[in-house]
Amino acid sequence: MASKPGILTEWPWANLGNFKYLVLVPFVGHSIYSFLREGDIGYIAILPFLLFRFIHNQIWISLSRHRTAKGNNRIVDRSIEFDQVDRENSWDDQIIFNGLLYYIGYLRMEQVHHLPLWRTDGLIITALIHIGPVEFIYYWFHRALHHHFLYSRYHSHHHSSIVTQPISAFIHPFAEVASYYTIFAVPVIATEFTGTTSVASITLYVIFTDFMNNLGHCNFEVIPKWMFSLFPPLKYLIYTPSYHSLHHTQFRTNYSLFMPIYDYIFGTMDKSSDTLYEKSLEKKAEVPDVVHLTHLTTSQSIYHLRLGFSSLASKPHMTSSKWYLWLMWPVTLWSIVITWIYSHTFVIERNLFKDLKLQTWAIPKFRKQYFSQWQRKSINNLIKEAIMEADQKGVKVLSLGLLNQAKKLNNNGEIYIRKHPELKVKVVDGSSLVVAVVLNSIPKGTSQVVLQARRLSKVASAIALALCQRGIQVVTLDEEEYKGLKARLTPEAAANLVLSKSTCVSKTWLVDNGLSEDEQLKAPKGTLFIPYSPFPPKKAREDCFYFSTPAMICPKHIQNVDSCENWLPRRVMSASRIAGILHASEGWNEHECGDMMFDVDKVWKASIDHGFSPFTMSSSIEAKI
Repeated sequence: MASKPGILTEWPWANLGNFKYLVLVPFVGHSIYSFLREGDIGYIAILPFLLFRFIHNQIWISLSRHRTAKGNNRIVDRSIEFDQVDRENSWDDQIIFNGLLYYIGYLRMEQVHHLPLWRTDGLIITALIHIGPVEFIYYWFHRALHHHFLYSRYHSHHHSSIVTQPISAFIHPFAEVASYYTIFAVPVIATEFTGTTSVASITLYVIFTDFMNNLGHCNFEVIPKWMFSLFPPLKYLIYTPSYHSLHHTQFRTNYSLFMPIYDYIFGTMDKSSDTLYEKSLEKKAEVPDVVHLTHLTTSQSIYHLRLGFSSLASKPHMTSSKWYLWLMWPVTLWSIVITWIYSHTFVIERNLFKDLKLQTWAIPKFRKQYFSQWQRKSINNLIKEAIMEADQKGVKVLSLGLLNQAKKLNNNGEIYIRKHPELKVKVVDGSSLVVAVVLNSIPKGTSQVVLQARRLSKVASAIALALCQRGIQVVTLDEEEYKGLKARLTPEAAANLVLSKSTCVSKTWLVDNGLSEDEQLKAPKGTLFIPYSPFPPKKAREDCFYFSTPAMICPKHIQNVDSCENWLPRRVMSASRIAGILHASEGWNEHECGDMMFDVDKVWKASIDHGFSPFTMSSSIEAKI
């Protein structure tokens, strides 16, 4: 929102929220009816074109977020936070507006019903009108928008994004966008007046403006230097991402639309434009200090990645699916097929913790694929390649994240470490911090807990040992679990381990994601389920409370946090991810994988000292307990 919102700032459908696309439904329905009755192709073709615009812009969003996360050719190194993501989630408003103009124009103007697909003279006129009047009018209109009166009421909303991403190009108040569309309508009016309008002249002009807008706001330099060397006057005819980036950081320079010539003519070209351009081209990919290795979860989790839909990535990934994602099943199916055939680890996010550079790498394998026998070798190779790549790049620490299933495959990275003792990168599974988080999530004064440990992991064993040593009774409901845990405990600690085959009165249950509905039904009303596994159990009780998976709240000095980690809320990180950061911050020169664990109290103290804080239930839920 602008600092002093003017008239027509809000979009007409702002109050509709996620239902804003309903404004197009009557036109879409009427176009389908007209096509079935009269075979009107032009009318029904408007919807596919709008969908194409959406896909085109989304490709730019994904590409930009991937490239800026890697760091090569990145222009501005400042961070993007959740407030910018929320502000820019309405980027598709201009596509709805564009659709309304097309539909209404088609219904009101009979002459557009029989346009030829292509007219070369119309394309030439469109190009000439853009180079002349459009660029000139836009330049002076843009300068006017930077007058304090209009800037405070309208244009300041767009300039709230100092670090731009492609969708930043389309974030403007309604009145401002309406003015832009009026300017961009000049070539269309000119071709209509001269009788040279064609489908190509209209659609290609819109695609051109979308492409150039996305290019100018992508925050990575992509225009090769040889283009300007081959034809030097080109610098006056096409801007670069770094050129427009200076407009967002300096505000009073580089006003031109797509052609810098008017900045040169009227003396508003930023003197550092050429320097920033060359500097951005030379920038190499960033070498992180800490890498967090994760993988896809559900089939629709690709849309919740930071490289996917920003509106979904900025919110916790709930178990229930958005209805419109089911409409994208062809894309979903295609992504699944690709991961089964070919895959390579890729960068999805970058963060900054004090002086540590952080990156998140994703293994393009879904959770279910970890349980497939014939995917075992492929996953093993991907994990191995990620560890080797991190070591070659000079990464200090690699944390394994959601790869708890990898224990079945490579013992949490221990096999690779034994095979390659020369590795300098430290592999961390975060088990010690996971245990610490779970122990500190148990309500004070608790004397008895139920531990569900169907999978006798080192985390479950460490939790049982720590609780028993503290004099807290640990109850298991399964004889096999009881025997397995007892075998791992000292005789003194095992005295506090109890087997109970009947209903347990304890209201604190420590569970993994394998907790079944029948097991949950055994718990008394008001039970607190605390997961110690990376994945949460499926909720089956409305009268009980469910903690999040082991996680902590990030300190404010962690930068560039603009997406949620799976189902966790904003600015909350999983314990395994935090463990890698602590490992590098403290300079611990040991691996934490296989059966290796650190002192739980030492790791917990380190997390608190570095600004992380416990992530607990809300005060209202605690009151109910």
